[in-house]
Amino acid sequence: MSPAAEGSANRAVVLLSGGLDSATVLAEALREGLECHALSFRYGQRHDAELDAAARVARALGAASHRVIGLELDALGGSALTDARIAVPESPTEGIPVTYVPARNSVFLSLGMGLAEVLEADQLFVGVNAVDYSGYPDCRSVFIEAFESMAALATRRGVEGAPLRVRAPLIRMSKAEIIRRGVELGVDYGLTVSCYQADEAGAACGRCDACRLRRAGFESAGISDPTLYRD
Repeated sequence: MSPAAEGSANRAVVLLSGGLDSATVLAEALREGLECHALSFRYGQRHDAELDAAARVARALGAASHRVIGLELDALGGSALTDARIAVPESPTEGIPVTYVPARNSVFLSLGMGLAEVLEADQLFVGVNAVDYSGYPDCRSVFIEAFESMAALATRRGVEGAPLRVRAPLIRMSKAEIIRRGVELGVDYGLTVSCYQADEAGAACGRCDACRLRRAGFESAGISDPTLYRD
């Protein structure tokens, strides 16, 4: 048996953005006793503060490894998160907001699937949520289930009868429930960055959709918000 194959049933890849949700998912996977390999992406987003946060979270929680893969989703444009010409909304909007990044979660999960194959990991964790979220179509259960079905068809391990499990443990939880669970798991949310337009130091604007959801989550949970806000 190869070194990579040893203990593969106890190994997982965790997509880690540096935000509140993905930090909670990493803590959840570690609590299960899994050897967790964190994976982040520099995809042309507005700032690197979230990647700095991801590195802090991976170290603090004890991930077995942390990789950062470079992509150029900004070459596609079409999102306020990857195109500086499109303003980040600072008030609620109807429908799918301009902060939705076309193909982002499809690409991220695909690369996570690839790393899982290389590591012979049985599980791939993602922190998507379909309760207190921005309305992105690739954060829904139906998408995660479809991706898992695709992975069973598109990978060697799937064809050989050991399909990858794609897990989204937060998908039916409110933001307050996620925060309470993370606190139980020992997550330091002061290490995380959720803001769509954080500055280089990671200070949050307090006005974008991500900030509003995060702040409301802490208020509903009855837990002090450790977020560094610019204002």
